[in-house]
Amino acid sequence: MTATPKAWFEETYPDLPLEVVSFLQSRHRVLIGGQWVDSVTQKKFPTFDPATGKVLAEVAEASAEDVDEAVKAARSALEKGPWPTMTPSERGRLIWKLADLVEAHADELAVIESLDNGKPRSVARAVDVPLAVDLFRYMAGWATKIEGNTIPISVPYTPGAEYLAYTVREPVGVCGQIIPWNFPLLMAAWKLGPALACGCTVVLKVAEQTPLSALRLGQLIIEAGFPPGVVNILTGFGETAGAALASHPDVDKVAFTGSTEVGRQIVRAAAGNLKKVTLELGGKSPNVVFADAQLEEAIPAAASAVFFNHGQCCCAGTRLYVERKVFDRVVEGVAEEARKIRLGPGWDPQTQMGPLVSEEQLERVCRYIEEGKEGGARPVVGGKKKEGQGYFVEPTVFVNAQPQMSIVQEEIFGPVVVAIPFEDPSEIPPAANQTIYGLAAGIWTRDISKAHRLARELKAGTVWINCYNIFDAALPFGGYKQSGWGREMGHAVLEEYTELKSVCIRL
Repeated sequence: MTATPKAWFEETYPDLPLEVVSFLQSRHRVLIGGQWVDSVTQKKFPTFDPATGKVLAEVAEASAEDVDEAVKAARSALEKGPWPTMTPSERGRLIWKLADLVEAHADELAVIESLDNGKPRSVARAVDVPLAVDLFRYMAGWATKIEGNTIPISVPYTPGAEYLAYTVREPVGVCGQIIPWNFPLLMAAWKLGPALACGCTVVLKVAEQTPLSALRLGQLIIEAGFPPGVVNILTGFGETAGAALASHPDVDKVAFTGSTEVGRQIVRAAAGNLKKVTLELGGKSPNVVFADAQLEEAIPAAASAVFFNHGQCCCAGTRLYVERKVFDRVVEGVAEEARKIRLGPGWDPQTQMGPLVSEEQLERVCRYIEEGKEGGARPVVGGKKKEGQGYFVEPTVFVNAQPQMSIVQEEIFGPVVVAIPFEDPSEIPPAANQTIYGLAAGIWTRDISKAHRLARELKAGTVWINCYNIFDAALPFGGYKQSGWGREMGHAVLEEYTELKSVCIRL
């Protein structure tokens, strides 16, 4: 720790809203059973401003004992009290009220997100918060539309008998949800929205690097009027609180967003009681630019596909395949876009790209960059850490990379793209699919038939054509292969938070 917040707030953040200062300097505890309480061990840990490396605040360090208390509270709320007897319409109104509160506090939440994560305040205000609001409103509407079916059946061994058979969807139960640090508020919304719409209760474990926006969201959840124990929020470390939540015998389902490596650990931990598991994991997404593409649109979009959110995006277009005849033009165009990006702290209105989230992430990205250079790949632009304080890496565009290199095969999770030329469209499917991941892909062409054919051949959960990073609450998101199990958002996610029950009555 290099400073306490009160000693440097006014100097570092002269225009910080008073409500944000008050929140940061308040006592940050865990939310269990509708009450803010200290962790059982009384331990705390710091969360840092990645633009300065200084401490923003200290939060409670939840342990396995806290997880146990939170699960008990969630189980009690699921089976007793007002939550299980609420009508779907009442649940929907609560979720909608939460959306209204998030929207009313949008500026405050954007500042908190920017300070804790490093992303530009303007981006958090324009993207993260509005998408969270929209997700809650979309899921509020689904609360009254979770339906079963009536099924005509014919039973050959009971001739002449008549039956009424139908299905109902019921809440899966207590859900352990573990979210990442790249979109803290939005990922909390992605997880909470469908679980609450389906009538589940939740223990939410937030990323230790970025706990603050979820804690503020917890205050808004209480203000919205959710019954105690329906949403419980824990701050703590993955290897302690996260592991305890994933393995807890009274958790019915665990939902995790994060790295594929940790996803495997989640699966192993969940095996004890065979709890349901959904995973939204890593990616190494191909972005394909054909010579017939509208290049004045494709070039800046290809840059945004990888540099958005500092490259800390699971679906980032980090493998840029470009048809040979326009390869040099596209690479130089993307490199020029990279050169124009203004790096700086998220609270600076001129900033276009903030720092990476932590020193650990900075070291990881820089290690990959060095491995690429040592292997013979050449950075056209960037290729190093920005001088000075904070966890900044220059936007980097590599060429001359070979398929087996780590910068081509592995998820870097930073502002690093590898540009690879191709001669014939037939080269793309095997090259694009030559990865353990299958989260997203992009295609740029004016030939819509070619786009549809290639989209069919790509092993990816989302394929964007002549666009990239388009998200909507109604559009399912998830991956093939080692990019995960199940889907977030859309109608599809409701299946992840419900159990299907068949009922058969002899008439």
